[in-house]
Amino acid sequence: MSWQRVNLKTILLTGAPLAIFWLCSGLPSAVKAQNGEILVSAAISLKESFSEIGSLYERHSGNRVTFSFGASGELEKQIEAGAPVDVFASAGQREMDQLQAKDLVELGSRADFARNALVLIVPSDSKLQLHSVSELVSADVKKIALGNPKTVPAGSYTRELLDKTKLWPQLEPRLVFAENVRQVLDYVMRGEVDAGFVYATDVGVAGGKVAVAAEAPQEDYGPILYLLAVVRGSSHSRAAKAFVDLVLAPEGAAILTKHGFGAAK
Repeated sequence: MSWQRVNLKTILLTGAPLAIFWLCSGLPSAVKAQNGEILVSAAISLKESFSEIGSLYERHSGNRVTFSFGASGELEKQIEAGAPVDVFASAGQREMDQLQAKDLVELGSRADFARNALVLIVPSDSKLQLHSVSELVSADVKKIALGNPKTVPAGSYTRELLDKTKLWPQLEPRLVFAENVRQVLDYVMRGEVDAGFVYATDVGVAGGKVAVAAEAPQEDYGPILYLLAVVRGSSHSRAAKAFVDLVLAPEGAAILTKHGFGAAK
């Protein structure tokens, strides 16, 4: 995967001295700890919220941030292969645990920061009358999209749901695996599948082209917690920790809430 740069404009501060600005801003003092450029690898479901947090980070720190968005499992593999990542934000605990087991994250920086939920969606013009996950067994449902459970946390949660409800054996021949949760959303938006499992926060970026058929019972999977940490060996560790601090700060939490994420606790 190529590293995709998010072009976020740095706003120049004028007027009062910089020290006074920081005292008045209310943002974590660590944000201005180190100049440089950091690479943040983050679950693709965080794209809109992290891009906005990144803009805030750049505006108040003078540091640049580049994002690589994708499936958490694929991003984890890139870090294991030596990708120059400074911060990792995962939609699943498994991926973070695997990096921690290989001593690839700074333990003191690891934190839960958001919560999500799993929903079943259909194209907005669908004629299917689906009101629950169990109704997917209907013969009218030909194709169901979900993230690949091996690399996509949303797919892993979906597999857990379908296993617990004993629906997996019946539905498996109709399942279409996607590379990440946003690909599932695209499949449903384009009508290439009859239904799909995505995060509740993904629905808002579909422009009205999908409808929520049912909320997956939360007792049958999860909980869906997002975690982030500084990657061990980061060459910009202070700036990376500053980004983590901003995500955890009230300003970062407010942005996450605006994009539909729940509090981690």
